[in-house]
Amino acid sequence: MLSTTTAAAKPAVTLAPPAAESRPFDPNRRVVFSVVADADPGSLPRVLELVAKRGLVPLALVSRLVDDTLAIEMEVGGMVRAESDHVGNCLRQIPMVVRVTVSEQTLSADGMASLLAAAE
Repeated sequence: MLSTTTAAAKPAVTLAPPAAESRPFDPNRRVVFSVVADADPGSLPRVLELVAKRGLVPLALVSRLVDDTLAIEMEVGGMVRAESDHVGNCLRQIPMVVRVTVSEQTLSADGMASLLAAAE
């Protein structure tokens, strides 16, 4: 004979909205990371990971394979200087990375307007 027992009522789970983004953001700043790395299947994903885990998507990404060297150029918008310096230093710590150059551009109001118009 099977006995039936009633399960204790489970408390209701209430989901809270995610916390507001707390990282500093500069909408007028674009950073270009130029990376030279060994031609390894893990090179490009490791470079992209440092941007993706910050919730950012590159504005542009170009990668070229020449013999046994991978040249990557990645443009990212919105990073403040401290964050881009940190990402540059993290890129330099990746074992297959040979060289990293970080350069920046600050958009004027006209430059931002033309970018937004081009995106539409």
